[in-house]
Amino acid sequence: MREIFVLAEHRQGQIRDITFEMLTKGAELTEKTNTCLTAILLGKDAKKHAETLSTYAENVLLIEDERLENFNSEIYQKILSQLINKKKPLLTFIGHTSYGVDLAPSLATKLNLPLATDCIDLTFNGETLGVTRQMYGGKVNVKATIRKSESYIITVRQATFTAQKPTMNGEIIEIASPLSEEIPKTRFIKYLLPSSGDIDITAADIIVSIGRGIKDVSNKPIIEELAKTLGGVLACSRPIVDKGWLSSDRQVGTSGKTVKPKLYLALGISGAFQHILGMKNSDIIIAINKDPNAPIFNFANYGVVEDLFKVVPFIKEKIIELKSVRTQS
Repeated sequence: MREIFVLAEHRQGQIRDITFEMLTKGAELTEKTNTCLTAILLGKDAKKHAETLSTYAENVLLIEDERLENFNSEIYQKILSQLINKKKPLLTFIGHTSYGVDLAPSLATKLNLPLATDCIDLTFNGETLGVTRQMYGGKVNVKATIRKSESYIITVRQATFTAQKPTMNGEIIEIASPLSEEIPKTRFIKYLLPSSGDIDITAADIIVSIGRGIKDVSNKPIIEELAKTLGGVLACSRPIVDKGWLSSDRQVGTSGKTVKPKLYLALGISGAFQHILGMKNSDIIIAINKDPNAPIFNFANYGVVEDLFKVVPFIKEKIIELKSVRTQS
């Protein structure tokens, strides 16, 4: 039986969420293409990760090597090109991350296979692959059919698919490392983490996001206090960045970042589709907007039609009150 490959991405001892998102979409495609789902795990001392992946995939191909402790696109390409040449998978999933953007083009060129990047959806018509991508800053969704090929490579945008709970009991297959020489051109030096003053909104469990409805930059501290009280981070829609009230690394949307926190609180955000695509996979979405026809309400789990400056102080007070009760108990 032919396979669909999913390249597991891990960093500093943790499997990245994009891996489980791709495995979920991969499982859906295997049912339609009569293929089996195989996770590819390259690493050092990675057996525990293989056990986790085996609950999401029918097979886990595990290759361990000292040189695989950290990501190196040149090493990954050498190994994956051999695996793909040997097993001829119908499709290889790679995350559209800093790893995937580095690896996928060179891998596709090496194998002379068609590549589609930054995909937000994909389907098969027989063995012909169709993909959906965005153009013009997310204003247009484009569906394209990739030239027919024995095998395809795609990169998938993060948080596009919602990872489902694991249901499989897959087999872990250990493969001897094919690396026989050092890689002279590229080598891992170290991770450069964001400074303590920077915020990675994609890693936040709680996001308080602001739009035009906050009216003036002088009102921003009120929302910052709410975010701090909730234990969350402050984000925004594009108009706030355009005004210079927050930096671009806080922007949610197709021209910003895609997030999927446990709670997304949208304050004064109308809900343009470019913004919606960046946060629609949040676990719970709460919107506060005085316009009852704001598009954001079509996607929110809970909505409040009211002036946000009347609601925000009330929410903050209630959170402080609840925290105090918990502390006392």
